[in-house]
Amino acid sequence: MRSVIVLGAGMVGVSTAIALRDRGWNVALVDRKAPGQETSFGNAGIIQAEAVEPYAMPRDLRSLFDIALGRTNDVHYTFRELPFHLAALARYWWYSETMRHRAISVAWAGLIARATDTHGALIERAGAGNLFRKAGFRVLYRDKVDFDEGIKDAERIRSTYDVPFAVLSSDQMAAAEPALKDPGAGGIHWLKSWTASNPGSLVASYADLFARSGGRFVLGNAESLARKGAGWAVQTDDGLMEAEDVVLALGPWSADLLTRFGHRFTMVRKRGYHAHYSSPHALQAPLMDTEYGYVLAPMTLGTRITTGAHLARRKVPAAHNQLERAEIAARQLIDLGDRVEKEPWHGTRPCMPDMLPVIGPSQREKGLWLNFGHGHQGFTLGPASADLLVSMMAGETPAVDMTPFRPERY
Repeated sequence: MRSVIVLGAGMVGVSTAIALRDRGWNVALVDRKAPGQETSFGNAGIIQAEAVEPYAMPRDLRSLFDIALGRTNDVHYTFRELPFHLAALARYWWYSETMRHRAISVAWAGLIARATDTHGALIERAGAGNLFRKAGFRVLYRDKVDFDEGIKDAERIRSTYDVPFAVLSSDQMAAAEPALKDPGAGGIHWLKSWTASNPGSLVASYADLFARSGGRFVLGNAESLARKGAGWAVQTDDGLMEAEDVVLALGPWSADLLTRFGHRFTMVRKRGYHAHYSSPHALQAPLMDTEYGYVLAPMTLGTRITTGAHLARRKVPAAHNQLERAEIAARQLIDLGDRVEKEPWHGTRPCMPDMLPVIGPSQREKGLWLNFGHGHQGFTLGPASADLLVSMMAGETPAVDMTPFRPERY
C-alpha cells in the first residue's frame, strides 16, 4: 500500500485525501488546525457552476483609475503594501488580455464543469445534504445600464459554455427574495450553482468521511516538511510522520514553503473578510450586489457578508474598509440586523497570475505533488481538482488535459 501525507485540511486538501483513500493509499492528513478552519471557512459557500471564466483584472483605463483612486469597493490596497504585489499584479494584468483570458477560460471551464458532480458524490457519501441548497445564486444590479450589460454577458456565457440562467425584472427579484427592501433594476439568477449554509462544517463533514474510510488526521507543522531517505517526513503532535509521497495543498501558504525545494511561484494574495448579521428575514439564496462588490449569503450563523479583494500580505493587520462599506450598502437592501461576532473573520485567497491552479507533480522533487492556487474557487473546485491530481498520481490519464495546470509553467 502506497503511503502519502497530504498537507493542508481545507477543501482542496480534504478532497485530495479522500480521493487517495478511495484508491487504497495509506493517507495521513496534516494541518495546524482542524479541517475547514482557514481559507475554506470564510467564503460565500457557493459551488459556482456559473464561474466558467476566472476573475480577470480590468484593463480599461476608467476601471483602473477607479481602483487606483479607491472609488470601487471591489479592491482595496495601501500604497505602503503595493510594492510587494506589483510583480504578481503585472503578470496578472498581462494574462487578463482578452485573447489570453479566453484561452485560460477554456481550461478553467473544464474544471468548473466537474464541480457539482464531484461535490454531489461527496455530499451523498458524507451525509451532508442538510448543509446544501440547490437554489442557485442571484446577482443584483442597481443600475439599468449595468443590468443590460450584465444580461449581455450572461447570454454570452450561456451560448459559449451552456450555463443556464434566468433574467429577473425588479418585480420578479422582489418576489423571489421577499426580504429585499430594494430589488434594484433587476437581476440574473444562475440556476445550477449550489450553496452551503456552513462552508467550514461542510469541509469538516468531508473530513469525517475521510476518517471513516480509514484515513488519519493529525495536527502538525507543514513547515517541518523534509526529505527522509527516498520519501518525506513531517513533524506532528503524534511524532514524526513518514510517507513515500506528499501532496502540498496549503493554499496561500504553498508558495512560501516551496521555495525551500527550489520552486518560485508568484502569487497574488487577495484577502477577504466576512461577518454575520442577525437578519430577521433570511435571503433564499446568496445575492451579489454588483455595485458594491460583496455577497450576502444565508448561513446557519446568520446572514454573511463576504467582501472583495484586499491586497495585503498575510501578517498585515486587518482593514475593515470594504466590509464597512458593504454593510452600509447591504442595509439599503435588507433588514441586516446586528453583527453577530465581535471581530470579523479574514483569510487569504491564493490567486496565480495566470488565474489557473497548480495541479501536478513537482519537476524538482520526486514524490512531491502540488494542488493549490485556486483563487476564489478553492471551495468550488476542491473535489474536481483532487480527482484529477490523484489520477495523475495513479499513473492514469486524467479526464481533462492537465497541461495548462502543470507546475513547470512557473
